[in-house]
Amino acid sequence: MIELGGSIELVGFKEFEPSELVVLKKIIGNFVRKFADNVEGYEKLTISIKRVGSPKSNKFEVQTKLMVSAKPVNSDVTENNVFVAIAECLKKIENQVIKH
Repeated sequence: MIELGGSIELVGFKEFEPSELVVLKKIIGNFVRKFADNVEGYEKLTISIKRVGSPKSNKFEVQTKLMVSAKPVNSDVTENNVFVAIAECLKKIENQVIKH
């Protein structure tokens, strides 16, 4: 598990290259900033990722849990592109907690 800033937990991210992690952290950081600024009671974001199928598979299952005032808001996505999977999963959470 990787912790970022105390309010973000990344589970299953150790298999990624450092260059991929930089991009993933940037995507995640942008969403967390929105949550922190716009969601009253924002506490913590946990993102779990695992490869689906064989070890060489490029399909990823991403699960996110955002804790807001001690209540979980969940989302999950299965996608071939890890960057798209993370962004889609966080967008689903955003649509649930931020009124546009």
